[in-house]
This record gives sequence, C-alpha cells and structure tokens, in this order.
Amino acid sequence: MRSVVIYSLLLACLGFTFQTSFAQHSSVISATYKPETHQLQVEQELTFINQTSDTLQKIVLYDWNHAYSDKNSELGKRFSDEFVRRFHFAPKKELGYTQINAIQTATGQTLSWSRSAEGIELLEVNLLTRLLPGASTLLNLTYVLQFPYEEFTHYGWNNKDDLAAWDCFLSPADYENHQFIAYTNANLDDAALAPMNYNLTVKTPENYSVVCNLDVLQTSATSAQFSGINRKQLSLSIQKKSTFSTHTNQGITVYTNLKCNPKFATKNAASIAQIMSYVKERIGNYPHKTLTVTQADYDRNPFYGLNQLPSFISPFSADLLFELQFLKTYTNNFLRSSMQLDFRKDHWVVDAIQLYTMMNYMTRYHPEIKMMGNLNRYSILRSYRLINMDFNEQYAYYFLIMARLNLDQSLAEPKDRYLRFNEKIAMKYKAGLALNYLDSYTNYVCVTPSIQEFYSTSTTNKNTAFDFENSLKSRSSKTIDWFFTELIQSNHSIDYAFSKSKKKGDSIQVTLQNKSGTAVPIPVYGLKNKKVVYYKWFQSAARDTTFTVSKLFADTWVINYKNEVPEFNTRNNWLRTSTVLGNNRPFKFTLMKDIEDPTYNQLLFVPTVEFNLYDGVAPGLRLHNKTVLAKPIVFDVNPMYATLKKTVIGHFSVMVNEFQQNGNPFQTIYGMSGAYFHYAPDASYSKLNPFVSFYFREPDLRDNHRKMLTVRYNKVHKEVSNYVFNPIQNYEILSLKYMDVKSEINHTLQFSSGAHVSNEIGKLSTEIQYREMYTHNRQIKFRWYTGAFLFNKNPTNYFDFGLSNPNDYLFEYDFFGRSETGGLFSQQYFLADGGFKSKIAPFSTRRWMSTINVSTTIWNWIEYYHDFGVLENNKSKMDMVYDGGISLSLVPDYFELFLPVYSSNGWDISEPQYAQSIRFTFTFTPKILFSLFTRKWF
Repeated sequence: MRSVVIYSLLLACLGFTFQTSFAQHSSVISATYKPETHQLQVEQELTFINQTSDTLQKIVLYDWNHAYSDKNSELGKRFSDEFVRRFHFAPKKELGYTQINAIQTATGQTLSWSRSAEGIELLEVNLLTRLLPGASTLLNLTYVLQFPYEEFTHYGWNNKDDLAAWDCFLSPADYENHQFIAYTNANLDDAALAPMNYNLTVKTPENYSVVCNLDVLQTSATSAQFSGINRKQLSLSIQKKSTFSTHTNQGITVYTNLKCNPKFATKNAASIAQIMSYVKERIGNYPHKTLTVTQADYDRNPFYGLNQLPSFISPFSADLLFELQFLKTYTNNFLRSSMQLDFRKDHWVVDAIQLYTMMNYMTRYHPEIKMMGNLNRYSILRSYRLINMDFNEQYAYYFLIMARLNLDQSLAEPKDRYLRFNEKIAMKYKAGLALNYLDSYTNYVCVTPSIQEFYSTSTTNKNTAFDFENSLKSRSSKTIDWFFTELIQSNHSIDYAFSKSKKKGDSIQVTLQNKSGTAVPIPVYGLKNKKVVYYKWFQSAARDTTFTVSKLFADTWVINYKNEVPEFNTRNNWLRTSTVLGNNRPFKFTLMKDIEDPTYNQLLFVPTVEFNLYDGVAPGLRLHNKTVLAKPIVFDVNPMYATLKKTVIGHFSVMVNEFQQNGNPFQTIYGMSGAYFHYAPDASYSKLNPFVSFYFREPDLRDNHRKMLTVRYNKVHKEVSNYVFNPIQNYEILSLKYMDVKSEINHTLQFSSGAHVSNEIGKLSTEIQYREMYTHNRQIKFRWYTGAFLFNKNPTNYFDFGLSNPNDYLFEYDFFGRSETGGLFSQQYFLADGGFKSKIAPFSTRRWMSTINVSTTIWNWIEYYHDFGVLENNKSKMDMVYDGGISLSLVPDYFELFLPVYSSNGWDISEPQYAQSIRFTFTFTPKILFSLFTRKWF
C-alpha cells in the first residue's frame, strides 16, 4: 500500500489546481495482467465526492465488462435482436465477467453491494452512513476482470493474448435530476461516467507493451504508470509485441496501431499531422496530452463501403485508405474522450460535429476523390452514377437507404433505440448532413464558431444538446427553429418539387411544391449552359410557393442542386424551360445496377438465366427501375427464351409503395404480377395476380415483431396436357393471408392464417411455427398446421390439401419439375400444407387435415425430424400417418436434404429404391439468400 499512498499524493499534486475550483472523483488503480487467463487483477482506491445537492445512501458504479457474463444480459439480448450468432454460441471460456472480491471502506469495513435490477453491469454499493453534499468517501475495491474474446465487439483478448479494453475499470455513474444515470451496456460506448482523476499502474509479464490514453508517468519492462485529470473514458491496450507508433503534433501525443503499409510510413505520418492540425483548427484545443487511435476503435466503427475490401481490389490507394481510417477514428476519439456529454441521449451532437468536420476535411484536401475512389479511371465504368459520385455525396445515399424504407428515426431519440444500420451509419450521416445544411443556409458563419464554443465549454463542464442549440441560435442572423423541430426532433422527410409551370411571354411562372409538408428552407438554382446563374433560398413554407423569372435567364431550374438539403426525393427537382410540359429528365439505360441518378430516368437491364425441366435453360434480359434506393413505383419485366420450347416465357411485376411514416400500416403495397411458363412437357400456364399488402410494426423499431396482411386475386389459365391429368384449365381464386412474426437469433414464433375462396371451393388454414435455439448451438423446431374446407364443389383432388407437397394450383412455389411423379425433380420439397417428408398415402385430403412437424439438432447441422398427422377424406374414415428421419440442414430453409428412416409405410431405409425417397430443398434466388445476411441491420 506504500506505493498506492505515493501515487495518491502525486495525483493530488497533479490535480490540485483543477480541484481547487471543482472537486473531482479520483481513482488510484494497480492492475496486474495475466495473459494466460486474459485477466486483470485489480486493486482500486476510489475517492467518491458527492457533487450533488442530494444526500446519498448508495453509489452506482459502472461494470460494463460484466455484461459479457450472461447471454441473457441486455448486451446478449441486443446481439439476439440483431441476429449476431457468435456471442450466443460462444463457449464459457470466451465470455467475460467481473469477480468482485471485496468492497471496503478506508477503515477496512466491508460494504454490501448488489447488481442492479436494471442490468447486471451496474453495481449498487450501499454506504454505511449517508453522504452529505460536498462530502467524500473512500472505497477500496479488489476485483478480477475476466475479458471476453475480441470477436464479439473488437474489445477483449485475441489469439496472441493481447488485450484491447475500453472503460473496463469500476467507475462512478454520472448523477442528474436526483438520480444516477445508469445505462446498460448496449455495445455503444456511451456509458454515462462521471469525470474522474486517474492514477493507473499496469503490471505485466516482462517486455509487454502497455498503451493508454492517459498521460505516461514512467514505464519499465514489467510495468507502466499513467495519470489523467478530468477523464471520462479510458482506453487500454496490452500487447506482447507492440504494433503502435507515436506521433506528436499540436501538443498532443497520439498512439496508433491502425493497419498500414510500411512503405507509406512517411506519407501516413504527414497525413496524421495534417488531420491533427485540421481538427484543432475546426474544433478546438484538446484538453489532454495523450490520445489513442486503435485498430479496435476503427473496426467498431469503420468506413462502410468498398474501402473495406482487401487491398488488392480496393478502389483507394493504401495511403489514402489509411488517411480516411485515421480521420474517422481520430475525430471520434478526440470528441468522445474530452467532451462531458450524455453520449446516449445527446449523441447526435457528437455525430454531427464529427461528420461535418470530416466532410469539410475532404472538401479542402481531397475535392477530387470519388465515392468509389479511382474506379472511374476505367472507361467501361464511367457511365455509372455510383462511380462518378463525389466522396461526400455518399453520406446522403446511406441515410436515404433507411429513409426510403420508412426506417428513418429521429436524431433526438436515444441511441440504444436505433436500428443497427441507423446506429452505425444512417443517423450519424443524417446528423452531419443536417449540420452541413444549416451551415449552407446561414452563409457559413454560424456553425464552426458554435462548434468551437460548445466544444470548449463541454471539456470542463457538463453540457447538453440544448446548450449547442443556444450557441447556434445566438450566432445566426436568421431564424433556425426549423432546424431543431424538423431535422433533429422529428423524422419528417423533406421533399420539394416543381409542379405547375406556365409561360408568360418572356417569363415563366414556376410553382415550388412542398410535397412532404415539412416547413424548411430550400435553395433553387438556375442554370445556363450548365453554369449557375441564379441562386436563392426560399424560406420555410408548408405550402406551395410560386415565383416568376425570365425564360431567357436560365435554361434549367434545379431544386437543391448542390445537395445541401438531405432531401427524400431529388428525382423531381429538375425543370427544363424547353420542356415545361414534357419530360425533364432524359432516359438512361444501364447494365446491371446503379445508384439513383436524379438527372435521368434510369432503366436498368440485367442478363438473367432460369431453369425448369420443361422450359430448360432460359436466358433472358430483365428490365427494371430498381436502384439501390427504394422507389414509390417499381416495375420489373423479365422476358426469357425457353431453349427447349423455342418460345418466349417470363414474368413481370409492378408495385406502388405507400408509406405512413409514424403509424400503421407503416407500408402499403399495391401491385400486379404475372408469369408465363410451362408446367408439363406439352403445356403452359399463365397467371395474373393483382394484390394489396399491408405491413404493420411496433412503435419501437428494434422490436422484431412484424405483421402482414395480403389480399390477392389469382387468375390462372392452363393449357391441356397429354402427360398430366388436368381437368381444370381456367379458374379464379381470391386469397387472403395474415402473418404475425416475432423473430430473434435464439427463438422465433410465427403465426399465419390464410383463406382461398372461389365459386367451387372455400378453404381455411392456420399455421404456427416455433423455433428455440439453445446456447450450445442446438435447436428445436415445432410446426403445427391445420387446414379445412368450408365447402368443396370440385369433384377432383386438384384443390386438395397436400400431405407431403402442396397442390400448387396458384403456382406460388419454384418447382423445377412440378408435374413429375418420379425421378430427381419429383423429390423437391417445400415446407407447406402437411409438411411431411415421406410420400405417404393418402397423399391429400379434400376435407381437413392437421399435422405436427418437429425437428431437433443431433450435431451441428444434422437434425432428427418427426411428422405426425391426422386427415379425413370422408366422414366414415380418419387416417393417422407419421414419418421420421434425418435432415442435413446445410443452409436452413434454403439448402436441405431429408433422409427418411421410417413412416406409416414401414422402414423406408430398407426399401430397394431408397434413393427416390430422399427429398431436398434448394433455392438460388439471390434476393432470398441475401436476406440471410442483411436481417441483422434492419
């Protein structure tokens, strides 16, 4: 303890000047790293000062490391919500925890403590006596930090026994409105920690390297000592072989281990110095001497896009890629390690300042850089908007991905309520775009000084977003209330368009329509020979605005020409005076896919190929208007050539999307689809399906609970076949389907119900599916299906419920050989109707059926399944059937094999033609497979 006393005295000396004006919590920490167990053994002397006007009976300490101890913690639940499997299936040795050995007073008395009901990562320490305002108490804490494996969040230990940690030591929660701010660990790096003075000693095995964002006091082969005044966040890296380099500029020493090419070391060092100088110029003086920029920090919040690809296909040079990575990580750590702000509640302020700074940096130093780097050097790619887009334009498109899907959220919403894509990307970009918008509107005189003032005060005092608002308003000569009410506190979209246009002699009268009703200012530009000759901001107006200008003054009028405004739709922003009543945007044909280009009507064509047994290989050309961003009206036409039938086949669809931003149904789709293919060697079918679908969601977008109702009219025509008994050629059926799904990584519950009605049949069906995934990577799946006819006037079994395969009379399933009764293609399986894997008589029912399908994991992707059912074809007899076997679930629901073992028929496995009993599920539809990898983001 002698060394602890010495360090305490040293800390007191270092902090004397600061503490004379404001008392500060302080911690003297001695931590010993055990690489073989990935543990820090900690002795901590915490001096807690009651800085409030309240008398305290307990103290709340953050212990976020302990969130990794339980897969049902708030952190575990968040991983489950986002379909992150790695944590849920991790072995115990990869999890983290904090083992509290003792919490005592300065006199050695043991204090009682408990983990908060709000979260296991929050410690509530009960004091022996009430702590009066201004009084202090000293806690001696002894505990062990067992760190998690780094693959979960990039913090923790790796296979080299190195350690990367962030805010790992026990620290007091901030106090506000008569209570401690106790946030659970949502993997957001936003703990509401009270500022504290640190004295930290880290002991390691010989020749380990220790890097910390505190100031270095001294180092040796087995220890390192650090100190820090008024710190809220603490970054710690311990490595057996150091990967860090040191850079000093603007009075700051930066330690970084961002991956880089050694041959660009000199150029990278120049980039680091340039970034540090620029950030100081634009934001202000960093109040501390040391800052870390680690690879773990970057990996948690990377630049999303092609710059994440391997270097051999990256569109950016190695030195520019390093500069971009350092720029993003440095600005983030610069702000978060120095500002006293609630990063969960007022996160948008930091995000806005960071992105605003990054955008201006790129404008100053790399104005020529495109979103796709140097790919525009290839002439074959230059026609693509994606390739020619300026680097800073990408932020609006990432934001619009969510806005166009009606998944936009308010910037004032707490960060832990964001969808993953919004939290990592869209809302950060929206905040920066909003600030850039305000800067342009206020003639670039308001934002930068406000940032500098706000940053300066927030390094020494706790500030809020309201303080930033006041600073902006005080410097603006214009009214900017709309910025906060419409852009920050709501998720209202912005959409202006040209509507009515009328020629009057040498003038043209133009009406500026506010399509969304969001009252914010909008700039209008006039172009003459592609040069700007007119520029004016039209003030906030919820209604339309009409103005008159000379027809000869400009040949093109453009709303939001330089994209200052994060507008929902820019396709309606162009008006050419020569085509007032005609098409203002020419057509552009593009191969494959592209980003939306507001200056053109884009038509995209994609070579396709499909296959079925009767049409053969069918190459085609798909023509559609689907760009990366969702559109209100989408069409898709895909004619193909059937190589076996020597004829044209294909399918089409057209849909109109209608969104209700803050209500239900949140999305309504009106559409029509159709198809023409062959269902037998000598016969074709065609179908036409007008439909309307309603989609419902919970107010909390993170809730994976969704509902859907679809009403569809089905008109089917079939040619007569000599190969397949086909008594019915033409029929019309009205179908309804309702679905209610709650889905996460460890369990899924799905309820669906449907009805088919025509002149000849009336049938109802209900299905319940449940899946439970256990922590040892085993699961059980249960499905119950019941279907019954209300009436059935048709004398054939064509509309029957199928036991082992659906009678697909609406042609909803992608059968390769739908009319086959033998051979490989007859063994294709779809989980529908009865859901049996073995083909058992009776094969269908024209009255009712009820079945249960159960499967459970044997090992890894090998499962056991069992099906049981009851069905009735006539009133005098009820059939009970069953089967069981082994399934190989290689990609669940997309690529599976079913190996029957036994059934009502007997032992299937002993049959001489057993190979014909094996069933398979297989799809190569890209959209379906892509959904497996994107669901965690949305």
